[in-house]
Amino acid sequence: MTAKIAYDDIEVGTELPAQTFSVTRATLVQYAGASGDFNPIHWNEKFAKEVGLPDVIAHGMFTMAEAIRVVTDWAGDPGAVVEYGVRFTKPVVVPNDDQGATLEVSAKVAAKLDDNTVRVDLVAMSAGQKVLGMSRAVVRLA
Repeated sequence: MTAKIAYDDIEVGTELPAQTFSVTRATLVQYAGASGDFNPIHWNEKFAKEVGLPDVIAHGMFTMAEAIRVVTDWAGDPGAVVEYGVRFTKPVVVPNDDQGATLEVSAKVAAKLDDNTVRVDLVAMSAGQKVLGMSRAVVRLA
C-alpha cells in the first residue's frame, strides 16, 4: 500500500479530519492484554490513587497510537508514517463509569519536506487538557 494523498495536492496548513476516541476501563484492559503492560495504574483505581494519580490512567503508548490514527486514516496507509514522536504532558484519566474518557485529536500539515514527505503536527486533548506535546509525524505521500 502507499499513501492515497498526493504530495502536490497538499499545502502547508491543510487540516486533517479530526477524530474523537472513547477510552473506557474495558479498553485499557484489552490494551494491557495486547501489549503485556499490566501496570496497575492502568486498571486498579485504589493503586493509582495510592501513587498520587487522580484515577486510573490510559497507557501512554495507547494514547500515542490512538492519536496517530488521524494521520494513518488520512494518508490511507499506516506505512506512510516514516517518523512519529510525542511528549507525554498529561495523563488521560479514565473514570470507572459507562462513559470513560474522550480523546480528541486534530492535525494539520505544518511543513512540506523533501522526498514527497510532509510534517504533520497533532493536538491531542482530553478533559480540556493537552495530553501530548510536540506530537509530530513525518508522512511520505504519493
